[in-house]
Amino acid sequence: MTIVPPAPDEPRRPLGPQNAGDAWVVAPTGEKYWGRFGAAGVLAVDPERGVLLQHRVGWSHFGGTWGIPGGALHEGESALDGALREAQEEAGIPDGALHARFARVLDLQIWSYTTVVADVLAPFDPVISDPESLALDWVPVEEVDRRPLHPGFAASWPLLRSLLSVHPAIVVDAANVAGSVPDGWWKDRAGAATRLHERLSSWAADGVDAGSLGLEADRWFPPVSMVVEGAARAIPDARHQAHGARVAIVRAAGAGDDAIVEEARRLVADGSEVIAVTSDRGLAVRLDETRARVESAGWLLRQMDARG
Repeated sequence: MTIVPPAPDEPRRPLGPQNAGDAWVVAPTGEKYWGRFGAAGVLAVDPERGVLLQHRVGWSHFGGTWGIPGGALHEGESALDGALREAQEEAGIPDGALHARFARVLDLQIWSYTTVVADVLAPFDPVISDPESLALDWVPVEEVDRRPLHPGFAASWPLLRSLLSVHPAIVVDAANVAGSVPDGWWKDRAGAATRLHERLSSWAADGVDAGSLGLEADRWFPPVSMVVEGAARAIPDARHQAHGARVAIVRAAGAGDDAIVEEARRLVADGSEVIAVTSDRGLAVRLDETRARVESAGWLLRQMDARG
């Protein structure tokens, strides 16, 4: 692998000092890939308008083709953060307008590219904010293949398209999960629930391994509903969470099991593929009737423990 900086006469963005990641990675076989620390981009999905595509300027790599806003990662930057930053820089996407749904990684060992598929939460009109774009268009999903696509995006599009209709969601029986660890939780149920919420938020922000969800791609960022009951309902509201974390606190008005079943039923009705986390066998039987998939408390604890 060889690192090659841009040529002196190569156009650059007017965004201040050049980042250390702005360099070509050259494979032993001669192929060039942009981004010393890898690269990432965002496929923004709007249910009404389709997906946001970028018409690449002629002097860029595979100029004249259509792809997604993206670029080189900064040193130490996560692919999720880098993808969203690049989308803001290249398409003027406002803060808070997107929420990541899943990420797919093309790993070539010497270089990697992460495609982050993100749902539009607040509609916006893209703005060409640097010289790398000829146009930015919302393209209906069924029309994407009609455009001359960047080869990398063209190769990934069939899988990405097949996953656009997939919406996983997780419902957590907080009392059961907290109670599965003998750490004195019964002495302070609200404190135990607060600690669980913090761990869930960190886990969700990192993304959930696709294999554990039984899905394709690499990592997913599903919404998580943490259902609390009894004394645990006194936990504070969730503070601002990162773009990769959505852990809602659902306070059961009565029995926690009833609230968990109702939350699972609501999400299924909204079109989500629901995973309910509980080791309560009686509750698991009730959840089967909602068409939710049931996983044990251990399933969740193992994943949270694995991230440290």
